[in-house]
Formats: sequence, structure tokens, C-alpha cells
Amino acid sequence: MNKEFVYIVDDDEAVRDSLRWLLEGNGFLVKSFSSAEKLLEIAQSNNSELNGCLILDVRMPGITGIELHDELLNLGINLPIIFITGHGSVSLAVRSMKKGAIDFLEKPFNDEQLCSLVTNALEKSKEKATQKEYNSKSQALLDKLTPRESQVLERIIAGRLNKQIADDLKISIKTVEAHRANIMNKVEARTIADLIKIALSSNVNLNQ
Repeated sequence: MNKEFVYIVDDDEAVRDSLRWLLEGNGFLVKSFSSAEKLLEIAQSNNSELNGCLILDVRMPGITGIELHDELLNLGINLPIIFITGHGSVSLAVRSMKKGAIDFLEKPFNDEQLCSLVTNALEKSKEKATQKEYNSKSQALLDKLTPRESQVLERIIAGRLNKQIADDLKISIKTVEAHRANIMNKVEARTIADLIKIALSSNVNLNQ
């Protein structure tokens, strides 16, 4: 898994330096940017991938922190975000939290509180990365299935019995049993619980 950074975006150099000193002093890897545009340039690069969490100033010249959050979401980048502002707004905080921000701090804020929030944000980031990796692996395994095996799998996950699956697909029960065995082998599932977990991670149709 790639290293995770705390990305700081604030147009105030003194704030950036203060945050960097605080976070690096507490063992975090930090990258700071003077504008949303500079971080967005990296996010849009095919050669770069953001890992970790963001600390964003709400009000900046050009693209604001809120607008940057929207741009990142449009790019499919959904990192945990801690917004900081000198101009608190309840409605703004609510909108930001609904879009995935994990907290909204008013300047000046408590150093221990910020470090605690960053720790939690990085934990969330790791969880997302782990889940993403698992989902990708699951999809790769499911891609090994034939169209008929996929049809059988959909019905297994929907709770259909072998006889019901046989009737649905107009095949014999023995053929259904053979498909089940092949499916379990191909997706490397030892139990039905494993199979369900793999299928759910890749959004197998449950409406059969």
C-alpha cells in the first residue's frame, strides 16, 4: 500500500508552516500547497495518486476549499477532509459533512484535537484503500466466471435452492451442483459466507 500523506491546502503561508511543523512533529508525512489549483493539478495527473487525508482552508483566492472538494469528488477522489476556517458557518459545515468531510474546525483550533482528527482521517483512508483493493480482487475473480456461472451465482446469492435454480435456468440439478463447485473454485471461496462476501463487494445482482 502506498504511503499516506496529510495534504495541507491554505493560502496563508504562516498557517501552512505552523500546520506542517505540528503534524511532522507528531510523525505525520505532510505535503502543503498554497492554492487549491496546485493540488488539483496533481490530482488530475495520470502519474499521481493522492493517498491520505486533506486539511483544506474554506476561503481561498481562486478555487475555494469547498469547490476543491467538489472537483476531487468529480474526479472520483474521495479522501477524508478536515476543513479549517476563520469564518464558521453551520450550513456550510452541514453541506460539507454530507459530501464526506469528517470535521470542520474554526481557527484557532486545539493542536491535540487536530492531530486526533488527522489520525482518525488516515485510519478511514486506510480502510477505504483496503476495501478498494479487496473489491478489485473480488471483481477479478468474478470475471473468471462464464455467463451461465454468473447466472447461477446471482441466484445463489438471492437465496435460491438448487432445485429452484435448475427450474429457473431449465437445467438439471446435477448441472447446478457442478456450476456451484466451479464457482466456489474459481472465486477461491471456501464457504458460502465467503462467496456472498465476494459477490457483495462487486455488487452482484441480488434481485433474481
